[in-house]
Amino acid sequence: MTKTQLINSIAEKANCTKKDASCALEAVLASIQEALVNGEKVSIIGFGTFEVRERSEKVRTNPRTGEKMICPPCKAPAFKAGKALKEAVNK
Repeated sequence: MTKTQLINSIAEKANCTKKDASCALEAVLASIQEALVNGEKVSIIGFGTFEVRERSEKVRTNPRTGEKMICPPCKAPAFKAGKALKEAVNK
């Protein structure tokens, strides 16, 4: 499902205009992004949890040259599905 299809689905289910659905979706995504940037965890009961996980420094090998490279530590966004979402998908 693309963002446009999601907006159309929201507009249909919420019985509102596509413009209102687009604004609502943008606001939700911006709020989640802002919370993650601030190091907060976002939990939506029944859906899942968004959080930032820290990845440690790793040594990797370049497959072309065989040269060892060091990948610096970084932060990565992560999503863990909630119980209700898992059950709905597995029906």
